[in-house]
Amino acid sequence: MIPSFRTLLTVGRLVGRLFGAPERTATGVDDPQAADAMRRAEETRRAEHPDEARTLYRYVLQRWPQHAGALHGLRDLAIEARDWDEAIAIQQRLLTFAPPSDRAVEAEWLAVGNYELGRLELARGDATAAIGHFKAAVRADREFLPAALALGDAFERAGDHREAIRTWERAAETRPALPVLARLERAYRQEGRPSRMIALYRTACERVPDDLALAAALGRVYFELEMLDEAADQFEKLEVRAPDLPVVHAFLGAVFERRGEAHDAFDEYRRALRLGHGFDWPHRCQVCSATAPTWQDRCPQCQRWNTLRPSQSR
Repeated sequence: MIPSFRTLLTVGRLVGRLFGAPERTATGVDDPQAADAMRRAEETRRAEHPDEARTLYRYVLQRWPQHAGALHGLRDLAIEARDWDEAIAIQQRLLTFAPPSDRAVEAEWLAVGNYELGRLELARGDATAAIGHFKAAVRADREFLPAALALGDAFERAGDHREAIRTWERAAETRPALPVLARLERAYRQEGRPSRMIALYRTACERVPDDLALAAALGRVYFELEMLDEAADQFEKLEVRAPDLPVVHAFLGAVFERRGEAHDAFDEYRRALRLGHGFDWPHRCQVCSATAPTWQDRCPQCQRWNTLRPSQSR
């Protein structure tokens, strides 16, 4: 006798439980009641009734504990209220249930929560507590640059300069970004180690050869160390790759001026002024494409964290 569909469905559920597969009721996938409750939650949230939305999200999670949409909604409400403890607790649940394809994104949001908690503790003057939160953020996402920068800053605030440098050096190994290199450059300069400053940017340029901002930073270091020939060579090479970068002509003008070559210096300065602000390096958000004059931990337009990268076109 051919088994009924209901029998096959029951057997399938039993097999799923036996092998550890999550029940559909836990996630609310394709459940019309879950969909209706989520629709109402989103409507009340858009109507700026966060308490009602929060109640509906919690109702969904009582019925379907692994409902990702409800967890995301509660997390976002916690972030809007700057309740970072709540946001972190929710994010940890999301990370537990997240499929492999979503884990990187969820880990970044966990880093955001710990980073903001660390900033609050640092503002209160508790560097030790801040260090703990920043470490948690870095553990959650090694690519989350704001936390790595802030962790080093917190160590400096606590008087542990050696650990601050080690923190930034580890961050530079993961991602040789301008803000972390600038902190290391400052530390090496204070220690009187110009060769480390040069090696820092040379290594970064070798690792990311297409990053024009890093190439310009190496030229700037040469210039500031009075290595004028090396600076000129670096910026002339950069000019071939990007002839319309104002920073190139601004520094070439400064090099020629230091050499006493006034005519060539004025020509380069005029080109720099015609092209734009010579010593600024704007950054662009990878999410919304908004631009900012310098690196920031959060995009001023879309408010997402860790999304600004040096713009490769000026």
